[in-house]
Amino acid sequence: MTVTTIRAERVNGSRPGRAAARVARRQARRAAAMVALTAGGLSALVAAQYRTTFADSIDAGALRALAENPAVRILFGAPLALDDPGGFTVWRTGTPVLVMCGLWALLAATRLTRGEEDAGHWDLLLSGTLRPVDLVRRCAATLCLAAAVIATGVVTGLVVTGTDPTGALLHALCVFGATVAFASVGLLAAQLLPSRAAAAGLASAVLGASLLLRMLADGVPALAWTAWLTPFGLAARVAPYAHNRIEPLPVLAVLAIAPTAAALVIARRRDLGGAPITLSDTRPARTRLLGSVHGFAVRRALAPTTGWGAGIAVYFLLIGALISSILEFFAENPRFAELAATAGFGGLNSATGFAAAIFALLAIPTGLYAATRVAALTADEKARRWTALHALPLSRYRSAGTEIAVTAAGLAVLLLTAALAMWAGAVLTGAPLSLSDAIAGAANVSPVALLSLGAAALALGWLPEAVGAVGAVPVVGGFLLDVITQSTDAPAWVGEISPFAHLAAVPDTAPDWRASLTLTAIAIVAAMIGLYGYTRRDLRG
Repeated sequence: MTVTTIRAERVNGSRPGRAAARVARRQARRAAAMVALTAGGLSALVAAQYRTTFADSIDAGALRALAENPAVRILFGAPLALDDPGGFTVWRTGTPVLVMCGLWALLAATRLTRGEEDAGHWDLLLSGTLRPVDLVRRCAATLCLAAAVIATGVVTGLVVTGTDPTGALLHALCVFGATVAFASVGLLAAQLLPSRAAAAGLASAVLGASLLLRMLADGVPALAWTAWLTPFGLAARVAPYAHNRIEPLPVLAVLAIAPTAAALVIARRRDLGGAPITLSDTRPARTRLLGSVHGFAVRRALAPTTGWGAGIAVYFLLIGALISSILEFFAENPRFAELAATAGFGGLNSATGFAAAIFALLAIPTGLYAATRVAALTADEKARRWTALHALPLSRYRSAGTEIAVTAAGLAVLLLTAALAMWAGAVLTGAPLSLSDAIAGAANVSPVALLSLGAAALALGWLPEAVGAVGAVPVVGGFLLDVITQSTDAPAWVGEISPFAHLAAVPDTAPDWRASLTLTAIAIVAAMIGLYGYTRRDLRG
């Protein structure tokens, strides 16, 4: 939120608070529109696909078996109203859409508040009549407006495809409530912690814990009550198109309002740049890994890599433990395996085929990890943390190249973590998945994750204000494009644009070495071009 923009608004006769709100909306509107189009488009696509692919294809007995299978309930939620296009759409896309919206909301909340404060953009602005609590309040209003736009996109996509308007509206309200809830968590974390990175990490951990609670609530009857503690669980309890309950919505509203209220209270009492949670300034200096550029890069990457690794390990351990149950379900209901193959997830009736389908999704979190690590470089540059370092006889090639290399090593650690976790889960339940198969399946997606690293490095040199977004394109955009082309009659060449279309189903089949090497080469070239641009552009500040 630049002071120059605010001054321009004041010259035009607007009050500073309204000017600050306009700037916040400008910063959020493009990404919010993209999330709205993605969520609405995905919902409309699945609802339309249901009518042509799944309608009248599943009998009552198969639906009952699906609803009773604990593994299916843990992974995807309780299957309700699958004989209705809207109910099927909510079951298949509800959790992914809520995760996507919630993740964007909490990242946007920390960026608009603590991120702008860290960058020094609030210093001169708050020297006038505005207070920090005023800016936080306007950021909260902006995020509520963005959530409304996203929810509108979802309800529009469902209604235009002919689903029941009541169910569509209730599902959209769940999307709105969950998005606002995680935006509120981001706002609160930004007031509690002294840096944007720490705030985003805490808010992301809350999102992950909320998703885990939903999985436990749906899979373990004794823990069903925990669904009322998480936006994901409350959205499931609304059961759009099935029961259409409204009782969970007020609870969801409380989860959305309470963190924002707490954030406003803290913002009213803290100093600019301060935070209630701070590190002690009396502890001994920690100089480990500060003796070299490589050591410093490793030190910077340790905490985020550990956090991402912990989340990936928990998820893939759970997936591995559920393989036996999933295989048993598909053996008893082969029609579901056929329908999954129609939707682009073939081979789910074998351990290696199921592992291949799940490992393909691993490219998304690992690619986002790479994009966020490179984005941290631009954030530090914008906050002038690299100024003193660049004043030394140290080339930008070496500094940025080292960070990129350490990020690539972090990718390898995350992939190995996922492989070990899935194999361990399979061993616990006796599923026929070997360690070598698990490692091969995880390593197979590394070229796609490296594409995100290369795209982020390319943006670092030529489009530094959009590093995170550009880095996410290969994995998020590529995955959505792959799903859309497999679910529609799109031309074959359109599907070939997605890097996911070039991944072999490893470990169910042999790797496609030619495609893997090509994608890796593209990632390396993109990173080199990005480093070239980085050494020749001015530093941001």
